[in-house]
Amino acid sequence: SAYWRKKGADTFEVRQLADLGRGMDLLALPGGESTVQGKLLKDLGLFDPIKKLIEGGLPVFATCAGLILLAERIDDPGRRDDTRPEKWFGVLPVAVKRNAYGRQLGSFTTIGKWDGIPDTTMTFIRAPSITAVSDGVEVLSTFDGQPTSVRWRNITAFTWHPELSATA
Repeated sequence: SAYWRKKGADTFEVRQLADLGRGMDLLALPGGESTVQGKLLKDLGLFDPIKKLIEGGLPVFATCAGLILLAERIDDPGRRDDTRPEKWFGVLPVAVKRNAYGRQLGSFTTIGKWDGIPDTTMTFIRAPSITAVSDGVEVLSTFDGQPTSVRWRNITAFTWHPELSATA
């Protein structure tokens, strides 16, 4: 939320159901650990209300783990159980693979083009990859031929961290 405040936005963290009553113009789903985030959203009773807001057209800006929460499918060869579902919100018609660019020590920065803006710094931290994109999803950036950010309806989502870019 420091990123958004720096951009002049009035921000607040959603930590309980009552916070959703404050109203918002945009929902930012941050990076982090998607399994923990998804489980907390469910445990706190936030999951279904947030999903309804997204499906109702609330603009969403998601990075890294936020993208995983939104994806229609998670291509994860790991074990499936209640904490690692095949999808969370399932509102963005893409498939993702967790940690596709390596673990924390494999994090890296590259320069690419984002939404027509050349020389954009892209920082990948334990980043997922987008393994499939459905019709109608606009690819905004790529790395090694793989989509790394997309836009669909009210959702803009990144595998990398644009908040760490000087051009963001």
